[in-house]
Formats: sequence, C-alpha cells, structure tokens
Amino acid sequence: MTALLDIDQLLDQMEAGLSQALEQRGVESPVLIGIRTGGVWLADVLSKRLGIEEPFGELDISFYRDDFSRIGLNPRVKPSSLPFDTEGRDIILIDDVIMSGRTIRAAMNEIFDYGRPASIILATLIDLGARELPIQPDVAGKTMALESHQRVKLRGPDPLRIELQEAGQ
Repeated sequence: MTALLDIDQLLDQMEAGLSQALEQRGVESPVLIGIRTGGVWLADVLSKRLGIEEPFGELDISFYRDDFSRIGLNPRVKPSSLPFDTEGRDIILIDDVIMSGRTIRAAMNEIFDYGRPASIILATLIDLGARELPIQPDVAGKTMALESHQRVKLRGPDPLRIELQEAGQ
C-alpha cells in the first residue's frame, strides 16, 4: 500500500466544484447525503467546508445493490439515516470512488424511495471511469485510471487518506 494523492488538494477541488455547481444551478440550501462508508466521511468534511448547517444523511445501499443475491448481505449493514425530507430538496450525493456507476444507481433508487428530490448533484473524490451505466459525477476531486491489478481505497475517518493497493493486499 502506498499513499496515492494529497487528500486536502482533492477536497479543495471538490469544494470549489460544488460551490460552482450550486451557484450555476441557483441552489441555496442543499442537503448532503454520503454513501457509507467513505462518502459519509467526505460528507462530514464537505458540509463544514461548504457551511451547510443542516445535518447530512447517510445511505447504506446494501439492500439496493443489483448483485445482492450473488454476494449476500454485508455483515456490517446499518440502516440508512436521512434526518430531513428528500421531497423537493436539492441533494448533493457524495461517494468516495465511482467506477461502474452501479453504487450510485442503487443510492438514487434508495433516495427516491424516501421522496422525489428537486435535483441531485453527484460528487466523488475519485472517478475511475470504467462505467457500466451512464452515470457521471458532476464534481470529481480527481479523474484517473488504474491498472487491472490496482485498487484505490479511502481510509479514515481521522485522518482521511487515500491508498493505492495491489491485488491481494
């Protein structure tokens, strides 16, 4: 395992990108939802950086995954927590890494079960490409490609750090 990128630099990129997206869309009171686990850590940091005082939500998408029947239930599944109504709200959905798009699809399905938001802005720390579904982040801290034997992992929550892993580690 090796350190991959400067987390503060990526968070700066995300903060700037989100501020710009919110301004362009005229969104004045968004709510944040983090996808467990890394997305929740990022939502905590970004809510402070963006000055969003409303508590952020946490999604555990385990039951919404399209491979649930194949891989089974994560033994550490926790209920999702959305301390606000999603109906008509502007949501910033946050995840640590986007690759195929399937996690984001599952997260949006769960959000819509709570209510129909006015909009969703997708923000990810790292975009690895490799889409299987046509889902793209509005804001990404970094876009990169990995070799087939590599994985990227956000560790935290304190301190947050990004690690590059070789297969089998």
